[in-house]
Amino acid sequence: MPDSPAFQIAKGFDEWFGYLDQQHAHNYYTGHLWENQGEVLLPENWGNQKRVYTHDLFTKRGLGFLDRHRNDPFFLYLAFTIPHANNEAVHYAEHGMEVPSDAPYSDKPWPAVERAFAAMVNRLDESVGKVLASLKANGIDNRTLVIFASDNGPHHEGKHDPAFFHSSGPLRGIKRDLYEGGIRVPFLARWPGKIQAGRVSDQLLAFWDFLRTAVELTGSRMPAGLDGISMMPALLGKPQRNHEYLYWEFYEGGFKQAVRQGDWKAVRLKIGAIPELYNLKDDLGETRNVASQNPAKAAELARLMDQAHVDSADWPVR
Repeated sequence: MPDSPAFQIAKGFDEWFGYLDQQHAHNYYTGHLWENQGEVLLPENWGNQKRVYTHDLFTKRGLGFLDRHRNDPFFLYLAFTIPHANNEAVHYAEHGMEVPSDAPYSDKPWPAVERAFAAMVNRLDESVGKVLASLKANGIDNRTLVIFASDNGPHHEGKHDPAFFHSSGPLRGIKRDLYEGGIRVPFLARWPGKIQAGRVSDQLLAFWDFLRTAVELTGSRMPAGLDGISMMPALLGKPQRNHEYLYWEFYEGGFKQAVRQGDWKAVRLKIGAIPELYNLKDDLGETRNVASQNPAKAAELARLMDQAHVDSADWPVR
């Protein structure tokens, strides 16, 4: 059964704790979670009680994992979900930014949803701090690579307005957009003695590079057929082989595509349409479509979109 806990275990993790599906993961006060092949009941949250916040539970479990494995080689994937909204809560609550308290922003003259959003971000920051403190307390911080990243740009869910805190910064778009505001995300790495503190890199990479990087990091055998490029040289500040191009496609709300090749970025919002073209070096905010001035480059990136796309019966283009 694809959604069973046993199936999740088969993905290669020795142990795991969390949700089984995306919609369930919206609920920060769920009445149950899963641990390995068994269900974990949270009666403290039954009957609309809100006494156990799952994010705090994940932090506690992550810290316990570090304590248990401080003398072992380990890989911890701590997939925090905040500040994602409880999208379903908007049907019965004031907003979907579910958090135990809006402290330390309770006295801010902001809308309630934005105080709660800021409190979620603050809670995430505190949890990451606890992880780093645990590594230090266990004497392993100087030999542990820590990577922090996000899966997409700022969201417009749970009645939160991403413009309130100017969350996209200079970038255009938000989550579900293929403009930079939707797909360019934070990527921070800490590895004392290996990665120079405070160094900023303009290296272009994608999440599909992570597995190859991890395989090289651990000295394991590289499986055949993996996408991506190992980014170990870039992490260590050394010359890095780059992608010929990066490709994205997205189906929700209609099929969309994007390609980035060096500083050039093309976005196609409808199959077969002439793509928009941007030079990110001069126009990071993607405000000037220069396809008409650079028809050859626009056509080249359109060909890359066609080349990279693979038809799927599960995800038909329409």
